[in-house]
Amino acid sequence: MRYLLCAVNAKYIHMNPAVHSLKAYADRYYSGQEEPEILIHEATINQHADEILMQIYRMKADVIAFSCYIWNFSLVLDLVRDLRKVLPDTGIWLGGPEVSYDGARLLKAHPEVDLVMQGEGEDTFLELVEASGKRSFAGSLPEAGICFRGDEGEIIDRGMAPPADLDRIPFLYEHPEKFKNKILYYETSRGCPFACSYCLSSVGDRLRFRSLSLVRRELAVFLKAGVPQVKFVDRTFNCNKNHAMEIWRFLSEQDNGVTNFHFEIAADLLDDEMTDFLKSLRPGLVQLEIGVQSTNPETVKAIRRQMNLDRVFARVDQIREAGNIHQHLDLIAGLPYESYDRFAVSFNDLYRHRPDQLQLGFLKVLKGTLMAETAAGYGILYKNRAPYEVLKTDWLSYDDIIALKEVEEMTELYYNSGQFTATLAYAVPFFPSPFLFFEELASFYAGAVGEQTRRNRLDRYRLLRDFLLSDRESAERRPEKEITDQCLIYDLYLRENLKTRPEWAADLSPFRNQIRDLRKGLGESGAGRSRYHIEVFDYDFDDFLKTGRLCTGRYYCLFDYDRRSPLTRAARTKFFKRNDLQG
Repeated sequence: MRYLLCAVNAKYIHMNPAVHSLKAYADRYYSGQEEPEILIHEATINQHADEILMQIYRMKADVIAFSCYIWNFSLVLDLVRDLRKVLPDTGIWLGGPEVSYDGARLLKAHPEVDLVMQGEGEDTFLELVEASGKRSFAGSLPEAGICFRGDEGEIIDRGMAPPADLDRIPFLYEHPEKFKNKILYYETSRGCPFACSYCLSSVGDRLRFRSLSLVRRELAVFLKAGVPQVKFVDRTFNCNKNHAMEIWRFLSEQDNGVTNFHFEIAADLLDDEMTDFLKSLRPGLVQLEIGVQSTNPETVKAIRRQMNLDRVFARVDQIREAGNIHQHLDLIAGLPYESYDRFAVSFNDLYRHRPDQLQLGFLKVLKGTLMAETAAGYGILYKNRAPYEVLKTDWLSYDDIIALKEVEEMTELYYNSGQFTATLAYAVPFFPSPFLFFEELASFYAGAVGEQTRRNRLDRYRLLRDFLLSDRESAERRPEKEITDQCLIYDLYLRENLKTRPEWAADLSPFRNQIRDLRKGLGESGAGRSRYHIEVFDYDFDDFLKTGRLCTGRYYCLFDYDRRSPLTRAARTKFFKRNDLQG
C-alpha cells in the first residue's frame, strides 16, 4: 500500500510537522507483515491548484491524506473534489484541527471524503495503516479518533483520539539538512493550562510534556547543525517553571552564537528568577511571543482568559530594558465587549510598552471552541468558510472591521517592519495617541498610493514624509521638517547603504573632506568602501532612541554594515563629534 501525506502550507519557508510526525511514527512502530510505503508531499497555497493536483495524481497513491488548517481548507476541498474524479478508487482521508471537531457533518457534506482523523493523529494513522493490511479493514479500524462511512453508507463517529505519549513521538530533525531554508517547528508539550474561549488548545486533553532528557538531546542536534531558527509550538511554554528553566539553561550553556529559539509564553507567569535569567542571554538567542489579546477587563473575563495585566507589562518592560530579546505582543480584534474605540485603548496600552512587534489579529471562530458555541449571544457574525474571520459584533460594525484592517496594514508596514524606528519615535508623540497616528496614516495612504507603491520601500518613506509634513487638525503641531528628514535618512541607512540618495537627503559635499578623513581612519579603500556609510546629522539619534532627548550639534554617524544587530539586522551605529574614531 502506498500512502501519501499531503500538506499545503501557507508559505514556502514553512514545513508541516504533522505529516512528518505521522510518517515517522508509522515507520517506527508499524508491526504488520508488509511494510507500507509512506510518502510526503508539501505544497503551498500560493501554487496553482492544477499544479498541486497533477503532482498528487502522478504519485499514484492508494490513500491520500490531507493535513487541514484554516489557511488551506478551501483549497484542500477543491483538490479533494477533483481527485475523486480522476482517482475514483483512491482512499481520501482528512486530519488536522480544521476537521477534528466536525467529522460527521463534513462527511455528509463531502461524499468525496472517506474518513476523518479526529484529534492527535500519530496512533490513529498507525492503526489505520495496520488495518489496511488486513482482510477485514472495517473490522480492524481504531476504536477512537476517526469518523468514517460504514458498509451501508452510514456515518460512524468514534470520537477524538486519546492523548499521545509525547516520549513515543520520534524526533523529526535527525537530519536537519533535509529542511534547509525552512522554519523548523518543535514541541516539548501538548495542551494548555488555560481555557481561552477562542482557542482550540483549551479544548484538548490534559497538558503533557516531553521528557527533558529527550529534549536536551534533540536541541543539541539543532545547535550542532547551526540552524537559523527553531519555533517552539508549545502553547504556553513557561506554564511549568522547571521545564522552561531547564530548557533555557541548556540553550544558554550550549549556545552556538547563531540559532534563534522562538517561544510563546504567558509573561505574567515569569518570576524574578526567570526574568533575570532571560535578561542574561545572548542577544538574539531567544525571542518571545506574548498574547495579550485585550486590555479590557470585561473582554478578558468574557473570553475566560486568566491574566494579570500589570504583571504582564512589568515583565515586558523589564525584558525590553535589557535589550537582548525580541518581544512580539498580540491583540485580537472582534472579541466580546470591545468596540472600535476600546480596541484603540488596547492598542495604545501595548504600544506604550514598545514591543518589537505589535500584532493585530482578527477573531477567528474555530470549530470546537467555546467561542463557536457562544458567538450568537455576542452578535458575532463571521465568514462561513475558513478562516471563519469575524465580520461584525454587537460592538463592532463591518465599517469598523475595515478601518481596523487598514490600521493593521499601516502597523505592519511602519511599525512591525522595524524600518522607521527613529521617525516613529519622533513623530507619533505629535498625535493624541499612537492608534490615531496609524488611523490617520491609513486614511492618507488610501488616497495617495496604489499597489505598486505599497511594495516600494523608498516610496513608503516618501509617503510617510508627505503625511507628517501635511496639515492635520489632530496633531498638536507639525513635526519639524528638518528633524523629520534627518530621522528618515537615519532609518534608511540603518537598513542599507543606499546607492541613490532620496531628494530630501542633505547635501554632504560641504563635508567631503571630513568624511574622506574618517574613511581613511577606518582603513577603507577600494572594494572595502561598501562596509560603511558616514552621514552628517544635527542630532544624535542613538541617544534620542535611548533617552528621548534630541541633543543638537554637528554629528558624524558611522553606519557599520558588517556588525548588524542580531535582533533587528540594523547596522551598528556610532555618533561622534570629532573627526576621528578613537575611544
